[in-house]
Amino acid sequence: MLQFHVEKTDSRARLGTLQLPHGTVHTPCFMPVGTQGTVKTLTPEEVAGAGAEIIVCNTYHLYLRPGHKRVQAAGGLSRFMGWNRPILTDSGGFQVYSLAALTRVNDEGAEFQSHVDGSRHLFTPELVVEIQEALGSDIAMCLDECPPYPVSRPVAEAAAARTALWAGGCEAAKQPDTNLFGIVQGATFADLREQSARALVALGLPGYAIGGLCLGEPSEVTYEMVERVTALLPVDRPRYLMGAGYPEDIIAAARLGVDMFDCVLPTRNGRTGTAFTSCGRVVIRNARHADEPAPLDDACDCYTCRTFSRAYLRHLFVVGEALGPKLLTLHNVRFFQRLMLGIRTAIEQGRFESWSSGFLSCYQSDSETTR
Repeated sequence: MLQFHVEKTDSRARLGTLQLPHGTVHTPCFMPVGTQGTVKTLTPEEVAGAGAEIIVCNTYHLYLRPGHKRVQAAGGLSRFMGWNRPILTDSGGFQVYSLAALTRVNDEGAEFQSHVDGSRHLFTPELVVEIQEALGSDIAMCLDECPPYPVSRPVAEAAAARTALWAGGCEAAKQPDTNLFGIVQGATFADLREQSARALVALGLPGYAIGGLCLGEPSEVTYEMVERVTALLPVDRPRYLMGAGYPEDIIAAARLGVDMFDCVLPTRNGRTGTAFTSCGRVVIRNARHADEPAPLDDACDCYTCRTFSRAYLRHLFVVGEALGPKLLTLHNVRFFQRLMLGIRTAIEQGRFESWSSGFLSCYQSDSETTR
């Protein structure tokens, strides 16, 4: 079973340890996304070597291929994919949002058309729990309805109510040793967020996520919703902001007491030629890197930065070599683990505000860095 301990606080920022069946996670943490049972382009050994202690996999995709019963017969997802460390599985609720044209939702569940073969399936709260238990997830997520941004209040209200209803169904269906997290919804309406948080807290779950943000709304709105919700969540349970991937958003949410983060940005951007560095983003295909002998980031200790120049990395992308996306992905995964290490160290030393001010004074968030 899950055990969570807050070791130290710096104002509302929290330093903690999360004990899970497959190991210990130090929080605040960033979880690389391995949607289909793999962090794209990287081996499990490389992901762990970059500092990741937990990854996120997706219930919807693994249900379709290879199938949760096949994974269960292979000894569970950790064994199946060679990652003998903690795994959090999303419920598939985000796919209800992202594949809206293929989905119909009612109180029973979410009926969707497979993007693989066109077959139709019904995700109920009970089935979602069954799938995640078969996968052997260290943390399983309740089925939720994630409304788009922007959205009308009636639609957001209905989605939040349905999310609470489904959470009750998930809680009733789960086995005693399943670590089930609820997901707070409510779009950008503060009162709906608060209602959703109270309804989920009443279930006494071992952890809580904040979903339906980081979908294009202004940053100040994101932070307001996070602040409203974290104020209502139990202090002794982990808090997870789903989909937050920009360094400035992670720092802002950690300041408000969020413990867990995930996003596809490090891997997706790495595959398409954008690297995160301590001074901002680097678009490696740009011609100015063609003769640049410097690494992506002088401050980084990853294999990519210790070994290769920007000029060589650009060459790999220009000629279409698979090594290029792999090396940038490896760097990006390490960058986010170093970011979280910096946050944890700053909280431990009681200097989170000064550390974050120093980091953000160098980091250019709006455009490609010239450094």
